[in-house]
Amino acid sequence: MGELVRTNDPVLLAVVQALLEGEGIPCHVADRNMSVLEGSVNFIQQRVLVPDELEANARELLVEAELGEWLMR
Repeated sequence: MGELVRTNDPVLLAVVQALLEGEGIPCHVADRNMSVLEGSVNFIQQRVLVPDELEANARELLVEAELGEWLMR
């Protein structure tokens, strides 16, 4: 699985998920429960993961949606 975005911003997570799912790219938000338990320190951030074979397409989609600044390198 390729990591696209790492954040605890619920709006950004919702937008990224909606964009990916709208294009038929399955995604998984990892560490959702851990980030809630950890509190507001942002030590553990939620990660948006996609299958390796679709990572390039997903990255291109987010860049086109002007969300490229949030992409993990």
